[in-house]
Amino acid sequence: MLAGNVPALAAHLLPAGHRDGGHWRCGGVDGSPGQSLAIHLHGDKAGVWHDFATGETGDALDLVAAVLFRGSTRDAMAWARRWLGVGGGTAPPPPSRPAPLAAQAAPAADDADRRRKALALFLSGQERIAGTPADGYLAGRGIVLAELARQPRALRFHPECWCQEARRPLPAMLAAITDGAGQHVGTHRTWLARDGYGMWHKAPLRDPKKTLGRYAGGFIPLWRGASGKALREAPAGEALAMAEGIETALSVALACPELRVVAAVALANMGSVILPASVAHVILCADNDADNPKAAAMLERAADRFVAQGRDVRIARPPVGKDFNDTLRAEMPG
Repeated sequence: MLAGNVPALAAHLLPAGHRDGGHWRCGGVDGSPGQSLAIHLHGDKAGVWHDFATGETGDALDLVAAVLFRGSTRDAMAWARRWLGVGGGTAPPPPSRPAPLAAQAAPAADDADRRRKALALFLSGQERIAGTPADGYLAGRGIVLAELARQPRALRFHPECWCQEARRPLPAMLAAITDGAGQHVGTHRTWLARDGYGMWHKAPLRDPKKTLGRYAGGFIPLWRGASGKALREAPAGEALAMAEGIETALSVALACPELRVVAAVALANMGSVILPASVAHVILCADNDADNPKAAAMLERAADRFVAQGRDVRIARPPVGKDFNDTLRAEMPG
């Protein structure tokens, strides 16, 4: 029902936004002016939204939760029933929030502010993750960082990272997202929780992984390979392996430490990652999901883009399991 009324819902929740073709756009779920957040107004995707600055996404109910209730779906459902006139009660007034910035506020300023917040969050984490819950989480996935020559600089641990969905701070593994120039553009968070046996896993959340800032065109640099140099200084003819997630990328680094390895954060972002001309060979580390035509199309687009740039492109699939982390864990003793 919310999706069927999404034009009115979007204007009600985010009055500082504006129509842009088939979308309602604004700067984010905080209601600021801008372009980063786009909400589909019509068709099969009506109500589906995506914040391209933070990576957050969801449906119409998720939008209500994010805008009004710090991610609480339970509160969002109660509000939505009243707004739709279902089950009695009066329609709630428009959301109360501080007056938005001037409509002409530059989206670039908003993006710069998000970058600063993302960098500040990353720098507030612990540089050394050995012995932390992040180390325990990775070890539980078969990724023993001590087997690498050094800990990836892009990883940190935060003991109390705020989680909007849980509405409280949780331990989290942080990862730095950088662009082709080496600038920090976002911080990826993986919230963690310990089970009854004392083992660390992803926290039992709807979205245990989120990005603060943006990741479009960026990547998480996890391993420098044989050269040991930053990507922007990579020697001519270098080979780079690109995986979707952190765990898959680290699994590849453990198996092939001679390769430079990065994580694209999302499959849809693989083809957008900006690489220097010195990278001549790109290995796309794909999942075994041949029955997913959408995933196959995104992978093909990424391969075509790198081929068009004159690079040698190969697609590698894990011999066991869905991804290369499954392969790594299958080789674990016991």
